[in-house]
Amino acid sequence: MPNPPDAVAIEEHLFVDDGQVPNNPSLPLIVYRRALQTGPHCIAECETMFASNGWGGGWRNGIYVHHHYHSTTHEVLGIAVGSVRVRLGGETGETVELHAGDVVVIPAGVVHKNKGASPDLVVVGAYPGGKSPDMCSPAVQHRERALRNIGKVPLPTSDPVYGRLGPLLERWRAVNQG
Repeated sequence: MPNPPDAVAIEEHLFVDDGQVPNNPSLPLIVYRRALQTGPHCIAECETMFASNGWGGGWRNGIYVHHHYHSTTHEVLGIAVGSVRVRLGGETGETVELHAGDVVVIPAGVVHKNKGASPDLVVVGAYPGGKSPDMCSPAVQHRERALRNIGKVPLPTSDPVYGRLGPLLERWRAVNQG
């Protein structure tokens, strides 16, 4: 599995609790731009990279077209083919364009929704330690339970792109220690 390209750009996005969805009170969502090699073997290489870095339970599909989040685990999405506009953080959040080669690490609690995709979109998803996610929808009645769950989700032991010494861990550990 080749290392990520040297030209990877990293973005951070932090979303606040809007009363309907908790988002994550401290961990930023991380976007790695151009982290994947594109081409005919991209899907398999993405799956292999995530799995070798301890992010399992992998799947291939798209992104749901309704707001949803996971309160019991973090999630990584690799855009293997195509492009997608994703609404992050709920109605008060922001829409981010993701293209083939991009990887987004979504902390537990951060709501996301497909706002439009190319017809060829293929997303590879996985979870730290292969943990199975729950499926939560924005709703006031689920918020307190979700907040309790989110508070119990441990930091991953490795970055899904870079492994044990990746920028994700540096950034998330700094937040947890601050």
